[in-house]
Amino acid sequence: MTDHFAVLGNPIKHSLSPFIHQQFAQQHSHELEYEKIEAPVDEFKATVEKLYEQGYSGLNVTLPYKLEAHALAESLSERAMLAGAVNTLIRTDQGWYGDNTDGIGLISDLEAVLGDTLNSMHILILGAGGSVQGILPALLEQQPASIHIANRTAAKAEQLINQYDDENLSASGLDFKFPQMYDLLINATAASLDGEAPALAHTPLISSACYDLFYAAKPTEFMQWGKQLYGPKVKSSDGLGMLVRQAAASYELWTETYISDELIDSIQAELRQKLTR
Repeated sequence: MTDHFAVLGNPIKHSLSPFIHQQFAQQHSHELEYEKIEAPVDEFKATVEKLYEQGYSGLNVTLPYKLEAHALAESLSERAMLAGAVNTLIRTDQGWYGDNTDGIGLISDLEAVLGDTLNSMHILILGAGGSVQGILPALLEQQPASIHIANRTAAKAEQLINQYDDENLSASGLDFKFPQMYDLLINATAASLDGEAPALAHTPLISSACYDLFYAAKPTEFMQWGKQLYGPKVKSSDGLGMLVRQAAASYELWTETYISDELIDSIQAELRQKLTR
């Protein structure tokens, strides 16, 4: 019996999710159809209801509908409640169950890049938008020594950290004079999408890695900026691994099937080749 899944977004034609999930299914001899569907603006809920009637049992959700998916779900995982956003919907007897695998995907990929856990690390995040809202609960679960969020509008970063009762969280504008050494720098601004490096008045000190949530065929401007500033001693990575790993977490939730690191690495390598063709 064939299972039906899809990813919803607007726009969606660029999505790599169908390829990723088909690779998961092929490896596990799973009969699966996975489509990318563009949900019209203001018709997300109607689109989800129609897909349920057509027999879809699981959905991925991408921009701009993660907040609407959160509102639509009849029940939520704890991490989805904390994130305030849903990227994975699972149909149950009680209705749609919402989860958020973005944070899991990020943590798993960061640990692969760093070769270490995030426990006791000092983390600096640039940006305070929806992507940061989605990954922050998972980052906090790793019990880092501190997380500082710097955003173009300082008030937005402060509003985000005020949702948590955590003395290790702090916030500022991008003009902040970063006072310490950070182990990890995460870019969650749209600078890479615009082909630009982060607009910082003061350069932070980074000891271990620069990680861009975005990915591209070539190293992003953020990655190039990091390499120029910190040299080869600081690792540099984009978010392609996070994309594959959050998809793996969704697939595991839908099918109760384990996706190995070897398969994830293989898919990531193949996607990298596809992007550079």
